[in-house]
Parts: sequence; C-alpha cells; structure tokens
Amino acid sequence: QVQLVESGGGLVQAGGSLRLSCAASGRAISINSMGWYRQAPGKQRESVATITSNSLTTYTESVKGRFTISRDNAKNTVYLQMNSLQPEDTAVYYCNADMYVLGIGRRDYWGQGTQVTVSS
Repeated sequence: QVQLVESGGGLVQAGGSLRLSCAASGRAISINSMGWYRQAPGKQRESVATITSNSLTTYTESVKGRFTISRDNAKNTVYLQMNSLQPEDTAVYYCNADMYVLGIGRRDYWGQGTQVTVSS
C-alpha cells in the first residue's frame, strides 16, 4: 500500500509560520514531481507549490516570497515552509506525488490532507 503521510498543520495567528511535511512510503517507489495543493471551504482545489526531482520549483502568485517548497530525496519527503501566514491561507493542504511503484506503474497519489487555520 502506497501512502503519503502529512504532518505539521495547525492553528496560528496572522504573521505566524508553519512547516508542513509529507513522507511517501511503499514498495520500491521512485518519486518524480511532488507538490502541495489546498482547498478552502467553498473553493476549488488549487496548486500551491510544486517541485521536480531536480528541485525545480513553481509557486502560485499569492504565496511567492512567503512559502518555500523543498524535498529530501533520501527520505522521500517534501516540505512546505509557510511564513507570514494570512487568513486567506486557511485551507486543507494536500500533499501530492507523481511516482512509479513496482507492480503498479506510474501514478499520482494524494495525502489525507492537513488543516491550516490562520486567525486574524
């Protein structure tokens, strides 16, 4: 069973910081791109940040300069450092990984989601 286990969500005041982590596990996995997505109540899910196996990154405009995505390939883990958090960042954050799994092939996998709430 392939799993993406997320951690690091919580409640913070505006201007605060949080660091999200997502670790991938499974049988003989090889991870390509990884990313973070979020979905606020009543809103569609949007891409927040992505990172390739070569550490090339992309960010949605609203988080540029505040969020940083990184990965540790040895640990099969992706991180999202979130600074200067604002109430509009409140959402459920989901980890995503494009990976190859022995006996399955290349597939897109999602974490369970972790709640981030920013109060004003």
